[in-house]
Amino acid sequence: MFKKLTAKLKKGLAKTKERILGGLKAILPFGRDLDQNILDAMEEYLYSADIGPTTVMKIVEDVTHAYKEKEITTTDECFDFLKGTLKRIMSHDQPGLVQAKSGPTVILVAGINGSGKTTSIAKLAKFLVDQDKKVMLAAADTFRAAAVEQLTIWAERLGCEIIKKNQGSDPASVAFDAAEAALARNVDYLIVDTAGRLHTQKNLMLELSKIERVLAKKIDDAPHEVLLILDANNGQNAIEQARRFTEAIDVSGLFLTKLDGTAKGGAVIGIRHEIPVPVKFIGVGEKAEDIEEFDTDTFVEALFS
Repeated sequence: MFKKLTAKLKKGLAKTKERILGGLKAILPFGRDLDQNILDAMEEYLYSADIGPTTVMKIVEDVTHAYKEKEITTTDECFDFLKGTLKRIMSHDQPGLVQAKSGPTVILVAGINGSGKTTSIAKLAKFLVDQDKKVMLAAADTFRAAAVEQLTIWAERLGCEIIKKNQGSDPASVAFDAAEAALARNVDYLIVDTAGRLHTQKNLMLELSKIERVLAKKIDDAPHEVLLILDANNGQNAIEQARRFTEAIDVSGLFLTKLDGTAKGGAVIGIRHEIPVPVKFIGVGEKAEDIEEFDTDTFVEALFS
């Protein structure tokens, strides 16, 4: 049984739902006999919905097979089958956050500048604080102007401790100090911010690896999570970014942001189908509390409800 649809999720996915559901309801009007022309129109529309060509091919293949085998014969049966197909191809795992066996759980956060990384860290911290967890932030994005300031403001708002140094400091040294502090102060979660980077920036990718090594020396199995922040507004580019980053670093989960501001949320379907990394969280608003744990069934139901 899928999780209860929240008002935040419904509101956050409203634009994506309007784009995907609105078009499909026009193509698949209730009570019509299904035919190849309708299937062709559905395929054409899905290609325009930012789901991704690979995923659309899989969807159309499954629907066409069911039609030819007479498993579905009407538009309403096709509609229900389509919804079920989306759930199947997006997988049903319940990822959740990995937790350390003992001591602090370390979450390393990566992503390009402009993806909503700092706000996503705040949302994640708020999510954990609301569960009565003791959260510490590490401002290891020492390259970007005002990055440390912004994270400090969020830490103060949320009541979290923050470990930081001046802009231009060695990010790995910030991570080292934060790991020591997290151990000494019995923190439940340490969230480490890192500089926004592209997968092509080898020096920054090497810096990320250095931070990972420093954390592992101080805390067993750290980082326990490496979350990649992706902007859902980027549609197909978000799928490509996810593919490139997962080739370059050991990403354990995805956090998709800004779903409330885009009609391109169909990219979530393509990402979940094409990238062998679970979507762990989605951002559905601008406030710190506008975060949802990702659940495939709930997401699809929100699009089709």
